[in-house]
Amino acid sequence: EEIQRETAYPDGKVEKVLKNGCHLVFFPNGTWKKVGSDGKTVTITFFNGDVKQVMPDQTVIYYYADAKTTHTTYSDGLEVLHFSNGQIEKHYPDGKKEITFPDQTIKNLFTDGQEESIFPDGTIVRIQRDGSKTIEFNNGQRELHTSQFKRREYPDGTVKTVYLNGQQETKYVSGRVRVKDKDGNIIMDTKL
Repeated sequence: EEIQRETAYPDGKVEKVLKNGCHLVFFPNGTWKKVGSDGKTVTITFFNGDVKQVMPDQTVIYYYADAKTTHTTYSDGLEVLHFSNGQIEKHYPDGKKEITFPDQTIKNLFTDGQEESIFPDGTIVRIQRDGSKTIEFNNGQRELHTSQFKRREYPDGTVKTVYLNGQQETKYVSGRVRVKDKDGNIIMDTKL
């Protein structure tokens, strides 16, 4: 672009005004700033390779050169981070976070402390504030993990519970209940 005016300042800064209306400012440390002809689009290229862009709608895009990470902040408060490994994080204004991992697993972190992970195979894991966990498998089975027991529910209605002390209880759809001790010995079986 053709330079319309160039000004050198005593602190070493140099400002160039281009005929198209852009302003370029070069700082002695190697950082430079470009203000677009609209006066609203600003790009700062830092001496370390980082780049900050401010768009006319006030969206701010910051590229961290060392980490190869882009952090975009939108005017509505949404922040999106793109990491070099393919991970993407969305930080919503209400505090919710959504992380998409390179394997396409999605983890949601809610403001009330709950978590939800959705795996590529369709498995969903939900963790409550009290630490209890629900796992929904793509084959229709469900598991519930609490501090007291682990329970698996099968699509046919069978429910198997393993307690903290190792005791196992299986309830079948027929009404049959079988209980085993921690070593697997049957201590009760109501065969119907």
